[in-house]
Amino acid sequence: MSDAAPPTAPQEHRYPCEQCGSDYRFAPGEGALICDHCGHRENISAGPWGRATLKELDFDAAVASKLPETEIEELRVLTCPNCAAEIEFDPDTHAAECPFCATPVVTDTGRHRYIKPRGVLPFALDERTAHKAMSDWLGKLWFAPNGLTEYARKGRKMQGIYAPYWTYDADTKSSYHGEHGTVYYETRTVTRNGKTSIEQVPKVRWRPASGRVARFFDDVLVLASRSLPKKYTDGLSPWDLSALEPYQPQYLAGLRAEGYTVELGEGYKEASQHMANVIERDVRFDIGGDRQRIHNIDTSISDVTFKHILLPVWLAAYKYRGTTYRFVVNGQSGRVQGERPWSAIKITIAVTLGLLVAAGVGYLIAINQ
Repeated sequence: MSDAAPPTAPQEHRYPCEQCGSDYRFAPGEGALICDHCGHRENISAGPWGRATLKELDFDAAVASKLPETEIEELRVLTCPNCAAEIEFDPDTHAAECPFCATPVVTDTGRHRYIKPRGVLPFALDERTAHKAMSDWLGKLWFAPNGLTEYARKGRKMQGIYAPYWTYDADTKSSYHGEHGTVYYETRTVTRNGKTSIEQVPKVRWRPASGRVARFFDDVLVLASRSLPKKYTDGLSPWDLSALEPYQPQYLAGLRAEGYTVELGEGYKEASQHMANVIERDVRFDIGGDRQRIHNIDTSISDVTFKHILLPVWLAAYKYRGTTYRFVVNGQSGRVQGERPWSAIKITIAVTLGLLVAAGVGYLIAINQ
């Protein structure tokens, strides 16, 4: 989006309390801003697009850099040299630690142009609840180092990050050619090791099949970040997107937002693969029968729209004995994902005990024989 018109003013996510002047923070689960200094509370008003529906944007116009300038914003971000995360910072921050990998970094002064978020899923869980969920998850990992579990339990607070996602809508119509398979059985007499038996052997009778299927895809969700392994963020699903609110920066007060690093067109490739998989499943269902063969599917896609949305993630990165461990918690549901730590000592003890048990069982068998 670098060739667009002059940049808009950078958004800051710090809001002074109207009573004492200290910074408000967003209170998860309460839909309000709270001042920790004096306790003043201010409810977040309805968003600029109303509460009924979040407006979709035209995908083709965005790819061609023809979105209205009102849909673009300029932000000051930090790019981590270790994991490449792009985190939005306020103008007064000049040094920080990357929340994704715990790497100490100094912020740059660069500004980046982004498509504005259309929706935000506010945090429903506070930091204390998310931290407990992570500690409980670690406690259930039998082979996790006790030191790391204790360190994480007593360690610093988790950081609240709004992770960027794309959602895609599309209308699809597909025609296909394939084959419908019906399973039947033939009776055969088989002789093995001098013994004769009768067996039912399955066979498939194929006949040509063709037809059409149609499906409208609504909110195909694609992560727009590379900061964490995708297997962790995918593991945070499902998200209840019906709780999305029209974007207002007040929801980010006291929190951080990551700028997207997966561009809109690249995210659409992943969404297209998801749609293709669903369409193939629809085709198999339409062919019916016991088995299906698909020779080709011809799909036309129209009315592609998208939204840039922010989803709530609590995260922690701990360096323990030279290794960084990262954990993420779904800020809506409390679902936990992360790098599974292994204790060499616990594994050695378990293997040793297993060998001792096996040797004991073998000894008893030998005596009985």
